[in-house]
Amino acid sequence: MGRHVPAVTRALDILELFLEGDGTLSAPDITRKLGLPRTTVHELVTTLAARSYLVPVPEQPGRYRLGVRTYQLGSRYAEQLDLAAEGQNVAREVAETCDETVHVAVLEGADVIYIAKVDSTHAVRMVSAAGRRLPAHCTSVGKMLLASLPESELRARIDGRELAAMTPNSITEPGALSAALADVRARGLAVEHRESNPDVSCVAAPVRDSSGRVVAALSVSVPMIRWTEERERELGELAAKGAADLSLRLGYRGMPR
Repeated sequence: MGRHVPAVTRALDILELFLEGDGTLSAPDITRKLGLPRTTVHELVTTLAARSYLVPVPEQPGRYRLGVRTYQLGSRYAEQLDLAAEGQNVAREVAETCDETVHVAVLEGADVIYIAKVDSTHAVRMVSAAGRRLPAHCTSVGKMLLASLPESELRARIDGRELAAMTPNSITEPGALSAALADVRARGLAVEHRESNPDVSCVAAPVRDSSGRVVAALSVSVPMIRWTEERERELGELAAKGAADLSLRLGYRGMPR
């Protein structure tokens, strides 16, 4: 591995400071936070500003914010991200940890579409496929995604629609669905007990993009013969960890909007 260049490291340290607080800093702020000499900070800030990585804040003399070049770099990085590909990689890692079936799904209308899937190696396992579409209200990933919508958007997607049953355990009443979604919001996890498959239960967690918006959900599905309350807790933690990892790969760094 090559030697780190101190000047480049310091310049990157300065840029990363702007990810904190309100996104504006002065040279004295940077000097204090990084413990660098004032002359060094002045030279680095001047260079970054000259290359449009930093720009002066209007009407706040001496303060800077991130410039257009950082946006351009971030946009190019975002263009290279592929939710399905990253989801498949994370799903594989989660499945290797628990040896259960792992899905990543997105919301389309009132349905979910599975965009990534890794199977369990057990003889008894959930049978499904990437690309499959299911009613959102019958699945843990779907309930997670519905619960993450603003109320107006949620109503637009489900009001007036029949909540069709896939199993005797499926939610079919609007009031019951509202209560279930409220529970999902409170827990930060969604659980489905034999609502889309009479022999399977699932637990799901939210996946966020760089803006903090929930764009997908990751679930772990388990046949009822291996499902217990303790297993539900374990897999809930694992689903949350996997979803957080996928969110990180999509650029999520902070609190949701």
